[in-house]
Amino acid sequence: MTQTPATGATYADSGVDTDAALSGLDRLLKWVARARHGDGTGVGASALEPEFFASVVDLGGGQGLALSTDGVGTKVLVAQMVDKYDTIGIDCVAMNVNDLICVGAEPLAMLDYLGVERVDADIFEEIGKGLHAGAELANISIPGGEISQMREVIRGVSDGTGLDIVGTAVGLVDLQRLVVGDGIEDGDVVVGLQSNGIHSNGLTLARRVLFKEMNLAPNSNVAEFGHSAAEELLRPTAIYVRPAMDMLREGIPVKAFSHITSDGFLNLLRVRSQMGYHLHTLPETPAIFQVIQQGGGLADEEMFLVFNMGIGFGVVVAQEHATVVQAVSRRHGFDSWILGTADSTQPGRVFVEPVGLMGEDDRFRRL
Repeated sequence: MTQTPATGATYADSGVDTDAALSGLDRLLKWVARARHGDGTGVGASALEPEFFASVVDLGGGQGLALSTDGVGTKVLVAQMVDKYDTIGIDCVAMNVNDLICVGAEPLAMLDYLGVERVDADIFEEIGKGLHAGAELANISIPGGEISQMREVIRGVSDGTGLDIVGTAVGLVDLQRLVVGDGIEDGDVVVGLQSNGIHSNGLTLARRVLFKEMNLAPNSNVAEFGHSAAEELLRPTAIYVRPAMDMLREGIPVKAFSHITSDGFLNLLRVRSQMGYHLHTLPETPAIFQVIQQGGGLADEEMFLVFNMGIGFGVVVAQEHATVVQAVSRRHGFDSWILGTADSTQPGRVFVEPVGLMGEDDRFRRL
């Protein structure tokens, strides 16, 4: 990989201010954190700190209820551009269940919420197809949901097409078998499973670069992709439930799972162990990220903060278990790579050595 200097737009320039979001979240959580059942201990209490990928509530009897809620962001705008809605439901399922499994929970069900500018039965059916496909891949049910018509609030790329889709998923986990990064040691390895492209993060920046700065038509063919820009962006987020659950069922002593979303490899730090990581190896950068980086003149620091860069899921295990993790991943159709190792002397830092970056405190900078 070559180092690319900063010359172009940033995520903030595109309208996503992550610093403001973090500040706002802190103030929100100040109040939400007080919404605890009873005295905050025992049944009904939160079993995990809020920085983990999913929340877990103590059900009693050693069982925890894992919960996750997420949407697909501005990927819905790409669907509207080309009137193609049959995959964003998969994304909605994926963004939720991929977080649940990061704490070792087995996903059970998801509720969906559709906020729309107006009801279009054809669009709803296409979204339903994606939700069904996602549920099949994740081995969950979707027992219900909600529709809200908010013409004054929601707007789309053309009149009447506005919509947002969000899900809330639940799963069960043995509280004695939570996977939260306890006991990670020096020399433990990070196995990275391939992504399916851009997934559902960074679409605001991607759309700005591809459709404004590069002036690509959504339906026009892009040589590097072998199909249109919109088709590439709409590739559904990979669902990692089956390989992750098989790893646990087969007794692999997984120390941490990480869903690689916004903040990229910094998501590896969302563990209990005070640990850092040296990533020595990366797969070849998928074409979508190469095109976005070159077309927008984006720095590596921005790319690795906003996008998954080809790795959608991370698994931390002792070195002797890495090949078994890779075998399970391969069995489920995912290529994987041993990306690097844990290092207790660099807590809170992720070194992405192939591009000369160090991530810390929600930022990447040059080494």
